[in-house]
Amino acid sequence: MRHVKRLGLGTLTALATALYCSPLASAATPTPGTPGPLHGQEEVFNLTARPTQTNFVDVAPPGNSQGDELIVTGDLFRSTTTVGRFDEVCTITRTGPMDTSDLQCQLTLSLTKGQITVQGVFTITSAGPGDITLAITGGTGRYRTAHGYIHAVNTNNTETQVTVHLIR
Repeated sequence: MRHVKRLGLGTLTALATALYCSPLASAATPTPGTPGPLHGQEEVFNLTARPTQTNFVDVAPPGNSQGDELIVTGDLFRSTTTVGRFDEVCTITRTGPMDTSDLQCQLTLSLTKGQITVQGVFTITSAGPGDITLAITGGTGRYRTAHGYIHAVNTNNTETQVTVHLIR
């Protein structure tokens, strides 16, 4: 079960994980060449997720099994500035040969102007989760009409680079 424990959003996730908050102009600025925050247009921005607390719940039978959970919380950064936090719960929904597993993850990205919710399923192997793409399923406040997706890549055991593709 070691590889599930180390992914943290670090999964993303999720989380994926992500975002810009408008009080910080640099965090709210779309990537050059992408449309601004007009209705139905995509904003793309990058964040770094760093877990601060992680817990793994191993349900019976011991080891990698259906129902095991990974619970993670951490901070979101734009460059060196903290722009929010993430909270994530991933549940193993299927196990396979050679210690592969499918995880269903729900992730909330909390920012100054609201929250963005994210969820989806991805597979991890003994080599790790690889790249992760999860759906933005909604939000609150400034993000109440949010949809799109996030793409997360674990860059090491303590950081995940998250690219947010936000449509409102």
